[in-house]
Amino acid sequence: MLSDQELLRYSRQILLQHVDIDGQLRLKNSRALIVGLGGLGAPVALYLAAAGVGELHLADFDTVDLTNLQRQIIHDTDSVGQTKVDSALRRLNAINPEITLIAHRAALEADSLAMAVDAVDVVLDCSDNFSTREAVNAACVAAGKPLISGAAIRLEGQLSVFDPRRAESPCYHCLYGHGSDTELTCSEAGVVGPLVGLVGSLQALEALKLLAGFGEPLVGRLLLIDALTTRFRELRVKRDPGCSVCGTEHG
Repeated sequence: MLSDQELLRYSRQILLQHVDIDGQLRLKNSRALIVGLGGLGAPVALYLAAAGVGELHLADFDTVDLTNLQRQIIHDTDSVGQTKVDSALRRLNAINPEITLIAHRAALEADSLAMAVDAVDVVLDCSDNFSTREAVNAACVAAGKPLISGAAIRLEGQLSVFDPRRAESPCYHCLYGHGSDTELTCSEAGVVGPLVGLVGSLQALEALKLLAGFGEPLVGRLLLIDALTTRFRELRVKRDPGCSVCGTEHG
């Protein structure tokens, strides 16, 4: 049940007929893994905590640097030098003490990644490198857990939802294949702060839809954001039967 305090805290959300009491209870009983607490993970964590997702698993092995503060809004100047997980824990506890926070301060690899994915209901990939995205995708496919993947660099953003519970859903590998080892990061190419905030906020919205059970998730669709001209495009993405990760021809 929801306490009187929770009913008041989430009242504006509960007013929505798509959420209501039942949806808020589903959020309270849900668990989400956030991989990366940088530009994308910051708004994801803030909004999911504020919305009352009952258990947030926070994964990041990095520490806060002064250059992060232009876009990673969960951290502040006093956080510089701290682990990003500890900085986020402090902020999220202040926003919503009603939820449970689980810290992963070491890099999630192989068995630890599989265990972390298996322990939650949804995974949000907020990392900034292809190898992590590939590993997280493979773990989600293996565990049958939905993955909300976002990316942003320079003035361009992307977002999609991959849900292995749906037969028609592609996975990350269907879309991007083996990627490129020369992929640039924000530290090399730059990025504008509000863009990662936009992509991260949309990731949080997709998570709430999946967990509370309303709306149409971005499954089988890739949202492309051009921040320079403020234009949005949507591409249809089909599952690849020959995909080496999720394809029926390989499983």
